Parts: sequence; structure tokens; C-alpha cells
Amino acid sequence: MTRYVIVGAGAIGGAVGGLLANEGTEVLLVARGDHGRTMIDKGLTLRCPDATVTVPAPTVTGPEDVRLRSDDVLVLATKTHQADAAINQWADVGVYDNDELIGRAADRLPILTALNGVASEEIALRYFDRVFGVCVWMPAVMIEPGEVIVRGAPLRGVFHISRYGTAVDGEADAELLKSVQTDWTAAGCNVVLPDDVMPWKYRKLISNLGNAFQALLGDNPGAEELSEAARTEAREVLAAARIQVTSDDEERAARQDAAQVKPVPGTPQHLGGSSWQSLFRGSGNIETDYLNGEIALVGRRVGHPAPINSRITALARHAAHTGQRPGDVTVDQLRTALGL
Repeated sequence: MTRYVIVGAGAIGGAVGGLLANEGTEVLLVARGDHGRTMIDKGLTLRCPDATVTVPAPTVTGPEDVRLRSDDVLVLATKTHQADAAINQWADVGVYDNDELIGRAADRLPILTALNGVASEEIALRYFDRVFGVCVWMPAVMIEPGEVIVRGAPLRGVFHISRYGTAVDGEADAELLKSVQTDWTAAGCNVVLPDDVMPWKYRKLISNLGNAFQALLGDNPGAEELSEAARTEAREVLAAARIQVTSDDEERAARQDAAQVKPVPGTPQHLGGSSWQSLFRGSGNIETDYLNGEIALVGRRVGHPAPINSRITALARHAAHTGQRPGDVTVDQLRTALGL
């Protein structure tokens, strides 16, 4: 029986792991700090538009507390800027078949990269033989330790998943993907298995370019106008680099049901995405370097400057380092800083 080891059981990882566990699928959640300790002591609470459940899912704080099994599937769900450290930490952990040590995780186990951006697959491929890219569409938020708010209904989320890199054993990969599709569908998600997930991840990247604007502006109006300027610039950069991106129409159709974000009783009216959550919680870091910063990187590679995305990357990083909160910046201040 497959066990999903969720490395980084925060908003997305906690939502996926909690939904799977609630349906009887075996999981192991990995989380640090107060969030991890709360789940160890009290379980994980999932708050959805139509239900609230507390799941007593097994939880650990790191690989030192885990005995990996040959039937495990690693699911990486950290922020992208945390991915390299997390993968490095797990790559050399021993894997056992009953009581026999059969090798390292990097050689024996598949890893699913359920992160924003398009960099984590290459990071994982430096360590792991079998890497599966995951494009995540899931409106999940973690504000309080031990609690994840999942606002998607009727579907909880949509995931596009495919092998990253050339498969040595296509039959084994197909079997794994079908197993993931079956398990995650039973947990209330839609899992699509395209031949190549990366065009989907680049399309999601374009959407995620608005995360920094939402994080900086909070409830202040005007974020969408500025976000659209960053997206327009990004499309030009990706076209110049000849990077394939899933079309807007295809993307919209794929996540139509999951895009129905509904209110969850007893939660704040305004809840933001991953970058908003980083500033709201005062984490001191933010993943913008791998979102807007990815567009800046591609632009520099192909000689197509991306000044809006470059500047917002620096502004978001400064906000995280200096403890700014969502809404500390007005739209006029941000527009001036971006030269718009």
C-alpha cells in the first residue's frame, strides 16, 4: 500500500495530506515549528466550505524520525526557495524493505514536486532518479498552527502531474501516476496526467506573478492592474525564450470547478496566497525570487529585459526581510517604485 510522505505539510502539503488521510490513505506529514508540534499533539484540522474535520495523521518534524519504506512516495510541498535544503535533507535517508536496508531515498523512491514556480524539478533531478512535476491549483491557506483552510468546492484542487526527464521504466511510472490519480481523486481532487507538465507550470507561473502584489498591497485596491502589467511583460519574455505555455483557454477549462473559491465559516474574509501568507506570518522570507524572479532570469538569459518583474522581486524580498505586513504599501507608492 502506498504511503505518501508529505515534506512540508503547510497549506498545500497539509491540505493534500489531510484530505488523503481523511479518506483512509496512509500518509506521513512532515512539518517544523509550532505547526508540526501542534499536529503531533492534536492532529491536523481541515476547515472547508462544507465541513471541518480533525485528522489524526502521523506527523514528524524531520527525517531523523522517519523509517522510509520501499512503497513510499515523497511529496515535496515546501516553498520553492526552501526546496533545495529540503531535498538535500531527504535524498540520502535510508529506505527499508521490511527490516532490510535497500538504499537511499534518491535512488529508490519517486518524488513529486508540488510547488509553485518551475525550478523545483531541476533542483530535485540533481538528487533523485524519478522526479514528477506537479502543477498545483488549490486555494489553501495556513494561518494558525495545526490548521489548514481549504476553500475549493466542489473540488478541493486540481493537479497536473507528469514525469520530469526521460523515463527509464515507463510502465512503472504509469503505474505510479495511476495510483496517485486514484488516491487523490478519492480525496476530492482532480488529477490530470499530461505528457508534459511544464507548459502547465509555466502558465501557473504567470498567474502567480500577482502573488507579490497581493502580499505587498493587502486589501489596498489596484493590485490587479499592476499584476497584469507584470504578466504582460512575462508573456513577452517567455515568447522571446520560445518556452511553451499552456493557453489561457485550456487552463481555464481545466480548473473551472476548482476555481470556485467559497467562504469557509469562521475564517477571515480576506485570505491571500502563499506570498501573502509569508508576510502575514512574518516568516522573514518569500518565494518571489522563484516567481517574478524566474521571469527576470529568463529575460536576462535571452536579452529581453523584464524591469517590472525584476523590481517587484526586490521589493518583495525587502518586505520579507524588514517585517512588512500586507497592506503596508499603497498602490501609488508601488506604482512609483515600479516606474509605472
